[in-house]
Amino acid sequence: MGLRRLKDRLASGLFVLATALTLLPLALVLYEVVRRGLPVWSASFFTELPAAVGQPGGGVANAIAGTFILVAVAVAVGVPIGVLSGIYLSEFAGSPGNGGPAAESRLARVVRVTSDVLTGVPTVVVGIFVYAVLVVRMHGFSALAGSVALAVILLPTIVRVSEDMLRLVPKELRDAGLALGVAEWRVILTVALRAAAPGILTGVGLGVARIAGETAPLLFTAFGNPDWEWNPLRPVAALPLDIFIYAISPYENLHDMAWGAALLLIVLVIAANALTRRLVRGRKGVQA
Repeated sequence: MGLRRLKDRLASGLFVLATALTLLPLALVLYEVVRRGLPVWSASFFTELPAAVGQPGGGVANAIAGTFILVAVAVAVGVPIGVLSGIYLSEFAGSPGNGGPAAESRLARVVRVTSDVLTGVPTVVVGIFVYAVLVVRMHGFSALAGSVALAVILLPTIVRVSEDMLRLVPKELRDAGLALGVAEWRVILTVALRAAAPGILTGVGLGVARIAGETAPLLFTAFGNPDWEWNPLRPVAALPLDIFIYAISPYENLHDMAWGAALLLIVLVIAANALTRRLVRGRKGVQA
């Protein structure tokens, strides 16, 4: 027994050490961003436009608004398509495998493989693709092109999460609805999708957290803008773009602005995740 307890404690100690080594880089990054970015925060930082190059002061108000516009449009485009694709793969395409009446259809295999491929495609490639398809044809950079690029990045996450969550819903729930004479589409929307909603919301939150910090695709699509811009067919500013542009500039005050924008982006991502978790807990409470 003494040897077994020793082995147990050694294994537990190794697990704790591995966890600490994993969290240490994250903690150091967060500490450095907070240390360098928090002193930059002020009322003008959140409410003013960027100052002229080389001049102190200014803010990132237009970048904050542009980030919300880009992410909101990307979610409005990507989430419905992703959820509907997940419903198709889960409810109508059959099960993966060979043979039998429930064999997976050819279209379902194409959708699933495409989703898997998009998951591993570098985001800069997505940006170049949207540049060739939209920016060149529209003869200019735009917020719309940036949102489409972010939606393409978001799409595979929503598709796979929606499919997996719907497959976890017990078949008995669907059978109960069908036994009551409810149409199949209504059972899917009001029973299966409602039961899978907490998991889908979690996937949406994770996807939004990912696309909110993307820079590479926006360099080829949204491009950036030093002024306010509400026209979706015009270039728009975004926090990741400002961080990139300020970080490579030769001016020290712009480096400070980059640290402040990086801290703000982290806070926004954490807030989005916290809001998602709260919504998920709320839906679970309602269902209970």
